[in-house]
Amino acid sequence: MNLLSNQLTMQRFCSSGLVRHFSEVLITLWRWRPRVKKNLGTTTTLLLFLPLLIATAFISSLWNSDTSNFSVHNISRNKTVIIVSRKPQNRPPKRITTPLNCVKNQTQTCPTNYPKTSQTQKSISDYSITPTSTCPDYFRWIHEDLSPWKVTGITRDMLERANQTAHFRLVLVNNKVYIHKYKQSIQTRDVFTIWGILQLLRKYPGRLPDLELMFDCDDRPVVLSRDYSGPNNKGPPPLFRYSGDRWTMDIVFPDWSFWGWAEININPWESLLRELKEGNNRRNWIDREPYAYWKGNPFVAETRRDLLTCNLSDKHDWNARLYVQDWILESKRGFQQSNLASQCAHRYKIYIEGYAWSVSEKYILACDSMTLLVKPYFHDFFIRYLQPLRHYWPIRDKDKCKSIKFAVDWGNTHKQKVISFVDYIIPM
Repeated sequence: MNLLSNQLTMQRFCSSGLVRHFSEVLITLWRWRPRVKKNLGTTTTLLLFLPLLIATAFISSLWNSDTSNFSVHNISRNKTVIIVSRKPQNRPPKRITTPLNCVKNQTQTCPTNYPKTSQTQKSISDYSITPTSTCPDYFRWIHEDLSPWKVTGITRDMLERANQTAHFRLVLVNNKVYIHKYKQSIQTRDVFTIWGILQLLRKYPGRLPDLELMFDCDDRPVVLSRDYSGPNNKGPPPLFRYSGDRWTMDIVFPDWSFWGWAEININPWESLLRELKEGNNRRNWIDREPYAYWKGNPFVAETRRDLLTCNLSDKHDWNARLYVQDWILESKRGFQQSNLASQCAHRYKIYIEGYAWSVSEKYILACDSMTLLVKPYFHDFFIRYLQPLRHYWPIRDKDKCKSIKFAVDWGNTHKQKVISFVDYIIPM
C-alpha cells in the first residue's frame, strides 16, 4: 500500500482494526508558507489555535459528517490517492472505519476515483472560542510546548534547521499530504505516525489549513534549551517527537504505538483497549496477586537493571515480581507470552522508563491495578497530566526496593482505599 512515499509500506497495519481513539489527539501542526512569514500575528494565532482544535478532536467520540475523505500525494511518482467514506442519510452518526482490508502480508492500493472534497464541512475559520470557554487541564501542556514561539512566531529558517535530525517532513496543501522522507526511522515508527495524521485528515476533511512540520522519530529529545537562551539566538527549530524533558524544547506528540506496533505484535489502541478491559474483568482487584508486577527489557537502561535487584530472592522479598522480556525469542514463538491483556493479574503494576520514556505507560495505566510509577525524567504527551496519589503512586528512583515494598504493604492493608483509587483511575 504505497500511500505516502516510495519507501513507506503499510503491509502490517492491522490485525484487529485501525484506531481512532488517540489519533484525534494530534497536537499542533505548522501553517504552510512557501516564503518566510510576513504576518507574525497570523502565524502566532494559528500556532495557538490549531492545538485547541486538534485536541478537541480527541475529546470528540462521534463523527458527525456525511462524507469524509483525504488525499495523499506520492512525490516520487506524481500520483494522488484519495480515500472517502460515505454514510447513509438519516442514520445515527457512527465512527468511520477504514475501507481497506488489512490482511497480514498483503499489499494493497487505495481506490483513486473518490471525490476530492467534502461538501458539508466547515472551514477552520468558521470555528471560534468564546471568552467564557474553558479547556481541560492538559491544554496547558500544549501551550507550554509552544511557548518558545509565542512571541517570535516561526520563521522558514527555524523550520529548515529542524531537518538536521528529522526523519520526515510532512506538508499539507489543499487537503493533500506530501511526505519528504529524510532517513529511515527505527522500525516503522514513521509509517504509523503518518497513518495517525491521515486519520485526523479523514475525520476532518477540508477543515485543516495548509501546514508543514518536521518530525524526529527517535527516543530522546535533542533541542537543548541552553542553546537558545541568549539574546541573539536564532530561535529553536520546531521539531516534533514522542518525548521531552526539562532541558529541551522538542514539541511532544503522541507516540506511534497508539496506531500500532507491528514489529512486536501490538494492536492499535482502540482494539487493544477492548482486550485490556476484557482482561481486567477476568479478576477483581481484591482477588489478584498481592504484588507489584513488571515485565520488560532491562537492558536498555541502567535504572531498569537496578529495578531487577528488587526481585524475589532467598534474602529479600520486596513485594515485587519482575520478569525479563526477550522480544527476539518472543517473535520466534509468535508472541505467545506477551499478551498485554493477560498482564492485569496483579494488584500493582510498575512503570519505569527505558532509554527514554516507555510506550508501556498507557498499557500499565489501562489495567485496573494501582500504578507504581518510578520517578521519570522524560515525559510523553499524556504523563504530565497525571498527578501523584490521584493517578499513580510515586516510587523513589534512588531507593526503588524499599519504596515498592512500602507501597504494596500499604495497599494490602488499606484495600478499600486502593479500590477507590483504582475506580477513579479507570474512567480517566
